[in-house]
Amino acid sequence: MDKPQLIRGADHILTMDDQRTELFGADILVAGGVIRTIGPRLDVQNAEVIDARGCIVTPGLVNTHHHLYQTLTRAVPGGQDALLFGWLKTLYPIWARFGPAEMHISAVIGLAELALSGCSMSSDHLYLYPNGSRLEDTIEAAARVGLRFHPTRGAMSIGESLGGLPPDSLVESEAAILEDCIRVIDAFHDPSDGAMVRVGIAPCSPFSVSRELMRDAALLARDKRVMLHTHLAENDEDIAYSQARFGCRPGQYAEDLGWTGDDVWHAHCVKLDPQEISLFARSGTGVAHCPCSNCRLGSGIAPVRAMRDAGVQVGLGVDGSASNDAGNLIAEARQSLLLQRVSRGADAMSAREALEIATRGGADVLNRFDCGRLSPGKRADIAIWDVTGIECAGSWDPAALLLAGPMKVKHLLVEGRQVVRDGQMPHLDLPLLIEEQNRRAQALAG
Repeated sequence: MDKPQLIRGADHILTMDDQRTELFGADILVAGGVIRTIGPRLDVQNAEVIDARGCIVTPGLVNTHHHLYQTLTRAVPGGQDALLFGWLKTLYPIWARFGPAEMHISAVIGLAELALSGCSMSSDHLYLYPNGSRLEDTIEAAARVGLRFHPTRGAMSIGESLGGLPPDSLVESEAAILEDCIRVIDAFHDPSDGAMVRVGIAPCSPFSVSRELMRDAALLARDKRVMLHTHLAENDEDIAYSQARFGCRPGQYAEDLGWTGDDVWHAHCVKLDPQEISLFARSGTGVAHCPCSNCRLGSGIAPVRAMRDAGVQVGLGVDGSASNDAGNLIAEARQSLLLQRVSRGADAMSAREALEIATRGGADVLNRFDCGRLSPGKRADIAIWDVTGIECAGSWDPAALLLAGPMKVKHLLVEGRQVVRDGQMPHLDLPLLIEEQNRRAQALAG
């Protein structure tokens, strides 16, 4: 059995517990993947000591929306300056050339990048499966990196010939989609506390699947007791498509098909109106806010302040690295703070609230109430940030991490295992992995 770990002498601990307790000069004892005790001057025999002097300690950050396969297609010419639909049309033919090896290496790189930014748990929305690709290509990548993982079995079923956006070569039959959803849930989903893998069902979007698949996916998810995820109300084109094709706004479409509730979370939601925000609040429906991607694609600023004030559960997502083009979750949290302020005023969101959205908020969106906060009995997903560097020099409140703090974590524990140590990932040969990633990206570009 692994030795207990003692995180000793942290300058400041932001627990994100129910009382939002903040502690100074305290220790955290971890054993068996769980936080056992938090307090000053803990005396533990035979523990591995992690020196946290000069550091701020937070829960590990939680990423509620990603397309890990896109890490191979950053900054693609032709898509750099396009809106959502044009961007997708540029990239679909490239993604159609992926296979299992591309899916796997892209996920490894994307998850490693997240880990170095303090992220301990990530979802992923994989909605295309060209050339024999399968969901387990990414699940195996998460095990290799060591992050807690919520992959979703996405899908597209309406190609261009039927009025959809994706090329026909990237869509699947709806019967095959549902069959594979059952396969991956039965094979990989773990509903228990402390689970490292939970699988969800995630038809890509209202413009790439039928109403019937959306409805059947919701029925299957409830039968299997797994979560539902899709894109919703991402930009003005999205709203116009919904009104023209379905005769209603996206929120009404979602509600009609069973896509609201505390087992559902939607990505983006930039264009939710007040009635839709109220619907999400009443039903417990979650939102994955992706500020950098929304900026990059010109989609707009999501009404996060209004959502939070109404009681909507909101987490953060980096979105795919073809539309971000980074996978740095602490940078995403800072961007969320800045966008709410630029749209609503300097008092619209505090640094601590934005950090809460990035930790506890994301965990709650994913129904992971065993994660996202530092308190006895919760999982030992812990980020330790060095605040002695130049970016923090002169800060009067180092715990306001998003105002003046590092963009890279010093140490990261996931389920008590040290995934990042002194800013490095010793269990991965990152230079070799980056070389493979670049080689495969060049082959796709050629």
